[in-house]
Amino acid sequence: MSDYADLTRFIAEHIVNNKAAVTVQSVPRGRTTIVEVSVAEEDMGKIIGKGGRNIEAIRAVVRAAGLRKHERVQVELADGGRHA
Repeated sequence: MSDYADLTRFIAEHIVNNKAAVTVQSVPRGRTTIVEVSVAEEDMGKIIGKGGRNIEAIRAVVRAAGLRKHERVQVELADGGRHA
């Protein structure tokens, strides 16, 4: 299960500027594993990408890794309540 978190962290750290602020948590929820990604607020635009392309690409890669093991994996961005 932590393989998906490690994969997600690896990808996210190569996209953002503040690598130290990247936190990834894997949470089992029923038959699905939820991978929550949190980045620094200034890097939120980079991780989402233009039109959501970057986060969708991350989701596709991690989902494909899960399919290889016949597991459901979903990547979500953690808001963290940082918006005022």
